[in-house]
Amino acid sequence: MQSGLIYLVGPSGNPNFGDEFIAAAWLKYLALERPDAEVWLDCPQPGLAQVLFDGLHPRLRVTNTLWRLVHENADFPFEAAADTIRARVTGLGSPTYDLGLLKLREAESLHLIGGGYINENWSQHAGLVVGMRAVRDMTGARLIATGQGLMPLLTSAPAEMPLFQGFSHVTARDEAGAEAYGIDRGLDDAFLGVNAEIARTEAEPGLYVCIQSDTADAERFETAAKLARTAVEKAAGEGVKAFYVEAIPGGDRAAYELMADLIPEERFLPFSHIWTHGLPLSDSQTWVTSRFHFHLLAAAAGARGIAVGMKKGYYDVKHESVAALGSGWALAMDGDEPQMPQHSGSLKADLASFVAQKRAEAAKIYPRLEAQPGQRSSNATKLLGMALGTTRRNKVRHGAS
Repeated sequence: MQSGLIYLVGPSGNPNFGDEFIAAAWLKYLALERPDAEVWLDCPQPGLAQVLFDGLHPRLRVTNTLWRLVHENADFPFEAAADTIRARVTGLGSPTYDLGLLKLREAESLHLIGGGYINENWSQHAGLVVGMRAVRDMTGARLIATGQGLMPLLTSAPAEMPLFQGFSHVTARDEAGAEAYGIDRGLDDAFLGVNAEIARTEAEPGLYVCIQSDTADAERFETAAKLARTAVEKAAGEGVKAFYVEAIPGGDRAAYELMADLIPEERFLPFSHIWTHGLPLSDSQTWVTSRFHFHLLAAAAGARGIAVGMKKGYYDVKHESVAALGSGWALAMDGDEPQMPQHSGSLKADLASFVAQKRAEAAKIYPRLEAQPGQRSSNATKLLGMALGTTRRNKVRHGAS
């Protein structure tokens, strides 16, 4: 059995836990449903992405063809950048690009995987859509976009409106983005992998904290860190352990330094630890976090928490989309300091239906191809066991403190 080349486009490899989690979820899904397909992931940092996703799909290849085109033209006005991207994709003529661009022409589909990276915060990333559409115009490849976070509304690329013209399937992960672009409201792509992540790790009870310093309004970092510190002090007074979880190396360390006197280093969980051993998730936790995917995954496990907004028009939309699904978390969007909710929301109880909805979307995009006896790869079989929860749960060690 062979299926056509599947080309994924996403912001992987920086690393950023949410972005990496989404890419990994799609790769695991494709390992189960399309193990014989050649899968290419186009991302900004292919070197680290190759390490992060090693073994997740038996025929994975990683490149940065489209992302390099976008980044190398990011300083030009969008109209000029779009013209250059289209000309390069269709006309070739550069030894530094041609082999990657020819590989694009082999794709049966080009799939913009989920995340909040095509919006006014990073308007140059609309160039990814320009490049994808240029490929489609030549080859007829299917264009797909799932779980998109599109707010704040893109205004810097008027020539590309409507943004997803020519796409065969598009979903936004929040109502605002769906309404703005006239597309279907779907779910974040993390719902493809949430069950496996919850099953992967045994989490110690306690308060879990993560406050970012990147992609934040200037005045928000200090107030958000103060809110988190207050929660940690309260937990300590009640004899509850506090842990600090890192989603982006370095970017999440700054807030930890402001409360390191309250949270010992052995309870600082770096990105490398949670990526290797799993994000600790359980219904015996409370959280204070600005990270969207920590909100989504922890609430799905039944944890209570406070979601902290860091950038108006961006993070408030993201966190509100999880609250709308029933997270039950309090939202600290401005200078307010809400109390920790006393009860979990409905997201855990409704999780099965959300996962089923996301898997149905994935199956519509990549319908299963019938395999001949003996053709399913051993890698795919092992991943199937992981998806069914048959692998041994990892015990996360936080230290003796």
